[in-house]
Amino acid sequence: MHRESLKRSKRIVVKVGASVLTSKGLVLDRRWIGDFAGQVSILLKQGREIIVVSSGAIAAGMHILKLKKRPASLPEQQACAALGQSHLMDIYEEYFSKNGFHAAQILLTREDVAERRRYLNAENTINTLLSKRAVPIINENDTVSVDEIRFGDNDQLSALVANLSDADALVILTDVEGLCVDRKGARIDIVKEVNRDLEGLACGTDKEYSLGGMRTKLEACKIAMNSGLRCVIANGRRKDVLLDILSGGDTGTLFVPRKNRMRARKRWIAYNTRVHGRIIVDDGARKALVEKKKSLLPCGVKAVEGSFSYGDAVSIVTAGGVEFAKGLSNYSTENLDRIKGMDTKGAVKMISEGFYQEVVHRDNLVIL
Repeated sequence: MHRESLKRSKRIVVKVGASVLTSKGLVLDRRWIGDFAGQVSILLKQGREIIVVSSGAIAAGMHILKLKKRPASLPEQQACAALGQSHLMDIYEEYFSKNGFHAAQILLTREDVAERRRYLNAENTINTLLSKRAVPIINENDTVSVDEIRFGDNDQLSALVANLSDADALVILTDVEGLCVDRKGARIDIVKEVNRDLEGLACGTDKEYSLGGMRTKLEACKIAMNSGLRCVIANGRRKDVLLDILSGGDTGTLFVPRKNRMRARKRWIAYNTRVHGRIIVDDGARKALVEKKKSLLPCGVKAVEGSFSYGDAVSIVTAGGVEFAKGLSNYSTENLDRIKGMDTKGAVKMISEGFYQEVVHRDNLVIL
């Protein structure tokens, strides 16, 4: 029943890993890319919309520069990305154009999805490309990204793009059959909850051209599930794997989403915004937010950490330091510190100008 729902997915984000895109010696595998473009083209002709999040630029650049190990320094990684990205896009365009479609390059940094105006601009660009039946090929903008604005891996980027584009499903293509019990174990067919036991099965990667491994893929699936998206991790080297998955075939590990899909604005708050500080609340406030679906008031605030301003994203945590919510603050750190623990009458006396009854309004709050 769960896999049958994939047949109804119209807009799909497909993440392609470098381990799938490249063959021996970090050479971009033209045969695989050609086959992949053919599968995507079949889906486009069915009326589906496909967005591709593609790794491979740094690996391609490493091959061009004859490097066997991923460079340790950021400038060297950026140089590899600059060389490899254009080469990667040339091959995508070559094979998509053979099928009557075009590939469009979009390069993103973390700031592009964290800042609301830029987030909406990216969303509008993707929607326009899809309306023209072009295939957005998205990658991190490695040539300009620094540590502070990096996604870190394309698995996370793919989940954030799925949220941004309001996709129905996320498919992560890698070089293993899915999430397995162990390195030699059987594939797990369906996952309904990502718990600590499941996270214990995931590991990183030792490939010189890749980041993340199964651990980051699992994190991406958690974002997708919590946002209300179906997600599949599968072996991209399997013949017609994408067509099989989207026809309801028993391929890969399927991650079942929550029943109620999170609204677009709340998805942005939950996963795309950059947290600027923490608000520590008492147990009464936690219950009011989680169980009664209330806004956060000054009286429930015990302490404030970090440096944030009006409209910044903040993490809301228990007295024990456990994060359970995220939201946009109506107060700066300084003003909230002045009124923490106060009732409304006391708070309004402290802040006569720019007073808000709610520290974080329910409409700008997401329970994690």
